[in-house]
Amino acid sequence: MREDVESLDIRDVTANWVNAAVLEAQIEERVKALADHAHTPLFFGRLDYLHTTQEGQKFYIGRRHVHDAEGDPMVIDWRAPVSQPFYRASKKDPQDVSLRRRFGYTGGDLTAYEDEHLTDPAEAERTSLLLQREIERPRVGPMRDIVATIQPEQDEIVRSDLSGTVCVQGGPGTGKTAVGLHRVAYLLYAHRERLARTGTLVIGPNRSFLHYIEQVLPALGELEVAQATVEDLVAHVEVGGEDDAEAAIVKGDARMAEVLRRALRSHVVMPSESLVVVRGSRRWRIPAYEVEEIVRELLERDIRYGAARDALPQRIAHAVLVRMEQAGEAPDDRVQDAVARSAAVKAAVNQIWPAVDPVKLLLRLLSDADFLAAHADGVLTGDEQKTILWLKPPRSARSAKWSLADAVLIDEAKDLVERTHSLGHVVLDEAQDLSPMQYRAVGRRCTTGSATVLGDLAQGTTPWATASWAEALAHLGKPDAAVEELTAGFRVPREVIAYASRLLSHMSPGLAEVRSVRESPGSLEVRRSTGAADVVAACAEALRHEGSIGLIAADARLPELALALADAGMPYLSPGAETTPDARLTLVPASLAKGLEYDYVVLDEPAAVVDGEPDERTGLRRLYVALTRAVSGLVVLHAAPLPAQLAD
Repeated sequence: MREDVESLDIRDVTANWVNAAVLEAQIEERVKALADHAHTPLFFGRLDYLHTTQEGQKFYIGRRHVHDAEGDPMVIDWRAPVSQPFYRASKKDPQDVSLRRRFGYTGGDLTAYEDEHLTDPAEAERTSLLLQREIERPRVGPMRDIVATIQPEQDEIVRSDLSGTVCVQGGPGTGKTAVGLHRVAYLLYAHRERLARTGTLVIGPNRSFLHYIEQVLPALGELEVAQATVEDLVAHVEVGGEDDAEAAIVKGDARMAEVLRRALRSHVVMPSESLVVVRGSRRWRIPAYEVEEIVRELLERDIRYGAARDALPQRIAHAVLVRMEQAGEAPDDRVQDAVARSAAVKAAVNQIWPAVDPVKLLLRLLSDADFLAAHADGVLTGDEQKTILWLKPPRSARSAKWSLADAVLIDEAKDLVERTHSLGHVVLDEAQDLSPMQYRAVGRRCTTGSATVLGDLAQGTTPWATASWAEALAHLGKPDAAVEELTAGFRVPREVIAYASRLLSHMSPGLAEVRSVRESPGSLEVRRSTGAADVVAACAEALRHEGSIGLIAADARLPELALALADAGMPYLSPGAETTPDARLTLVPASLAKGLEYDYVVLDEPAAVVDGEPDERTGLRRLYVALTRAVSGLVVLHAAPLPAQLAD
């Protein structure tokens, strides 16, 4: 298929050089989409149908559609309707499938297959060994796709319709991130033309996380999906400062949207004098009360500040045209446009409805106590206002040390002035850590589209972490979104998740405990440590196993551990970096562990992880995240006593 595209001769098929350039770019994109992935098999399953339109048909199911030289399909895309029974069919509901075959691979080579005769009453329902082996395969390198192992409850979410927003609550190892990415791939398959026009976006918590997941969609043939962090979305100013927790909570509160709206609208000034427009030898006078009526009408419509400012000169010009018509003239639209552009009207608009820079607006709010008090009255308390005021206001917006929360507020103000471009679909991962104002910033990017919201309330580690999905979805602008819960764990061994779940009742009471389908005796070991040397020894022991190794520790302990690893001659990577045969160990600060996974994890000093957070509840959630990054084995080392919540 790739060679066919590369051999296309387009020299005489286009009318001009522009069309030729466009066609050539499209061909290049097609060649990229057909790139060969040597260790990624094109097919992983087969379905043998019984009756209906597919009677006697055998379909090979794979990551992408493959056809032969005649155009006949050899492999069916996993997203096609005919492929759905591969994920949903069972002995109770065979969905017209007599046989489901799974293929096993080693290093890209076909090494095994396994058959399920779904209509054979003599064959009992059983767990697929190949499926289990694929789930347990070592996690070397970036995150992989899960097309061969999607479970029925996951497939329902993946194939949910584009028109609806879906929120997925899932504990560690339930595959919520993979489900979100595969939903994007499915939607691009089912609604390609629409999403090609409107765009899709994946939002992750940090760059390390985005680097970790960046190969999933290209492996499925999808190259056009953008990835970003919330900080990328609101990069209107350079972020160089950091708020304390109290200020960040207030700045992230949804009430700040009303404060900004009031501050922006305060720039509108009612006219005090009549407006006189000169046209040729005649002068047309619009009394102040009539201009005020126009201004009040625009304010009552509550449209965006910039749109109202653009509409004002046309409204004034229309009032002038009415007077011209009453005087017997016959002005047309060109006359109205000329009046709207006249010096007198421009001057009046600049005085009544001046242009406002969102950055300077926020600068004034955070620097001027009286200005903030005037527009936060009845919205923020006096103490809350003092919390966000700068003690030493900067001289200019350029010299200010803006925080991420400030950048989000500027984004809100920019949207109050001019509408933010909306995409067709947005995936928001690790959503539990967003503030209400950050939810609003993401929601602006999908006001006319839909979203897939992924997260785990038990892993919320910011001071403003989400209390409930209903509240979060309301801030996102999607209050009617369906909330789905994934409780079956496929990544974390049962022994490890049970140990970590001891923390649930202390930090997130009411959340369902993850039920791991993987039992792995010996996967958890908790032992005493006498210092960094024992941690290095545990890492060396873990490196005897195949796969990736993660050493997770409290951020404050990283320098000591990094020095110990260097002294031992043990190379290590930063989170998100790709492992190599010579470097499979990653040194992970607990603050960046969320969303990552490793075959074996060495966790240093759980008490230090808890103590590194501003409060115990947040600390326990951070520890819960760190405990649940392991796929095959977890070693917990501690010199200090373990947190009481983990005690036997």
